[in-house]
Amino acid sequence: MKKKLVSLLLAAAMVVTLVGCGDNGSTTTQDSGSNAADTNSSSDSGATGNTDATESEAAGDDIVKPEKIKMMVDGTVFTQENGRDQFIAKLEELTGIKIEVIQPDHDAYYDVVGQQIASGEWPDVLILSSTYLSSYGSEGVLWDMASAWENSDLKKRQEANNGDGVVSSMYIDGHLYGMPATHGNGCVTYVKQKWLDDAGITSLPTNYAEYYDMLLKLKEAEGVDYVVAAAGFLGAEAPFVNYLPEFYQDAWPSFYQKADGTWADGFEEDSMKAAMERLAQAVSDGLLDPETNTYGTGDVRNKYYDDSLGVFTYWAGTWASNLKNNLENNGLDGELVALSPIKEAVPPLATGASYIDRVSPAWCITTACENPEGVFKYFIEAMQDGGDVQFLWTYGVEGVHWGTDAETLYADTDSPKVYAEGEFHMKDNLETPGSQYTKAHIDPMLALTALANDPRETTVKPEALAAQALFNENSVGAFVVPSTEAMNQFNGDLMTEKSALVTRVALGEITVDEAYAEYESQGYADMSKQIVDSLNAQ
Repeated sequence: MKKKLVSLLLAAAMVVTLVGCGDNGSTTTQDSGSNAADTNSSSDSGATGNTDATESEAAGDDIVKPEKIKMMVDGTVFTQENGRDQFIAKLEELTGIKIEVIQPDHDAYYDVVGQQIASGEWPDVLILSSTYLSSYGSEGVLWDMASAWENSDLKKRQEANNGDGVVSSMYIDGHLYGMPATHGNGCVTYVKQKWLDDAGITSLPTNYAEYYDMLLKLKEAEGVDYVVAAAGFLGAEAPFVNYLPEFYQDAWPSFYQKADGTWADGFEEDSMKAAMERLAQAVSDGLLDPETNTYGTGDVRNKYYDDSLGVFTYWAGTWASNLKNNLENNGLDGELVALSPIKEAVPPLATGASYIDRVSPAWCITTACENPEGVFKYFIEAMQDGGDVQFLWTYGVEGVHWGTDAETLYADTDSPKVYAEGEFHMKDNLETPGSQYTKAHIDPMLALTALANDPRETTVKPEALAAQALFNENSVGAFVVPSTEAMNQFNGDLMTEKSALVTRVALGEITVDEAYAEYESQGYADMSKQIVDSLNAQ
């Protein structure tokens, strides 16, 4: 089985990109109980209600708290260079559990995961992206935590914060193999306010007709070649359509599960054909830049910054501030308007207009863990306790990653940051001095449970908070497609052909009918059928 697991990892065609990639740290294994520095172990994190496991045990809980946990993590958890020892020491203090850490270099993480699994030396918990979540779950490496979550206080806390839908979308054939700590995040459409003013547009579009009319008016008012562009007509990885949501609407280019429980390939449905027609029309009308075919995200950002484009669908949250700052640095007006999803944008699993929240990396428990129920309750559930443990996972350790002491950061620069006594602020980055920390593992704007005394209102820019709130309130979680042999064998080539056909139709090189005739004659429809049959046979 181990050899097959490694081959599945190597054959995985598309890996969901991790959110908030951290700084790389060297591959190390550490039992922090023996050598970790106990920094600020008695300090108040700023949250309320320490959820130390002893409280639950005292209440008569029969789930035993583990004495020690071995966890394998990537660079989204503080690395050695960024105060990991202090972080783990504080985590041990709050949970009462010894933590052994395996942390490879961030870029080599999944290679090392494969080696670790193949060796038989499995950790108790590890972080996995959706591709590996599916393959490892189907191979029996991961413990099914569905029952634990359904009966947990964590589910109640997520429901109260409208975050439970993220977990619900991660079920694979009724199994839950991992617990996300945050939303995966996704994109919203930003429009330049100055362009709207120049075009005399005073009301934002609510449907596709209004959106298209807005693009036409912006083009005429600004006299530009194009108004909108993206990094490809079809994304290379799930959720595929997030950079051009207004054109794709209810179309989905890959496999999804219908309401009746059966699987289908959305590429073969009329909704996808209509989306391709919309893309082609927008290119023909000079609204959508045909160079979208070759652009990367950096290319589109640069065109937005030099005022060649007025509409850009990009990540919610921090990127709202980044876009604003870079426009202003170029001497342009930085005021942006984030649009709500148009009425027709109803992707799979959505019941109304929605952006797509990509699948978040998840915390998984392996079947080698001797006490999975205890690890779930006292480690994974505690990570989102709404109190001290969640505060630690969100902001890190006082005095190391954040503080409330009076100090001036970057005093010798043109942009010093002065903080008064008692003012919460993030500290200077230990590994890359000159930049402040923004978070620990949990992005405060993407949290699934509410955090008591959360200082994010003072640490996050208003435009970032507003864009993230709009996204969180108007998004639906993406979903994980189960791993099958047919999926591993065919889906990489199939998605490559689908992307090529979408691009050729968008550029006017072939018609939609010609694209699907080629899709059929070249055997891709048969590949799709084999994948659908394998999914429905599970």
